[in-house]
Amino acid sequence: MNDLFNIIFSEVNLVLTCLLLLLVLYWILTMVSGIDFDYDIDIDVDIDIDADVGIEGGNMDFQDVSNAEVNQDDILGKRRKPLKWWQIFLIYFNFVGLPFMFTFTCWIFAWWFITVLTTSITYSYNSAFGFLIMIIAFFPALIVTKIITTPFKNFFKNLNKDGDKAKEYIGRRGVMLSTISEKKMGNAEVIIDGDSYNIYVKSLDGSPITYHQEILIIKQSQDNNYFLVQTYNN
Repeated sequence: MNDLFNIIFSEVNLVLTCLLLLLVLYWILTMVSGIDFDYDIDIDVDIDIDADVGIEGGNMDFQDVSNAEVNQDDILGKRRKPLKWWQIFLIYFNFVGLPFMFTFTCWIFAWWFITVLTTSITYSYNSAFGFLIMIIAFFPALIVTKIITTPFKNFFKNLNKDGDKAKEYIGRRGVMLSTISEKKMGNAEVIIDGDSYNIYVKSLDGSPITYHQEILIIKQSQDNNYFLVQTYNN
């Protein structure tokens, strides 16, 4: 037991161990008190790229994309720019698309576990080589995090931030907040019970749909990340 304690709180593992303990405390306080410590971190995703992750128009934050009902009040202008490398990084490893603190905790735990296990096997938990192992473990921990968090995406997409069942969008009308065509993804606003919701959409048949044009939501994509829409004619 003393050996395990010494390994966990060794020079190499001390920082990750303390960070993990803080996260455990965070979740305990959240469960016991019900206080929401979540915070929004804005990710500017005004882009114009022909990729499935392309989203044109809008200001996406972690709280928005971690819920099925993506709700945003401030839409940026019509300027377009490519997705930054760190935005792609966060999206790919599920820091966007799931509650941020959930993914962050999984990542820290995976990083801590890999580092502790490897340094204990190599007896390097108090050496410079151990610090090198900790740095290298940063990357496999991200891969492990993506693997273990991906199955939770469908679960969280069926819940909004209050834990209620998500709204039904199929068959509703909305207004485009950006211009889309072919495979390009954009934003649309939908009003449900007096509340405004922002969703990601693609054209059903690839035909162009312009900014502020009224649309009809036809169906949801197979991965539940966006909706297929067409123009609505009164």
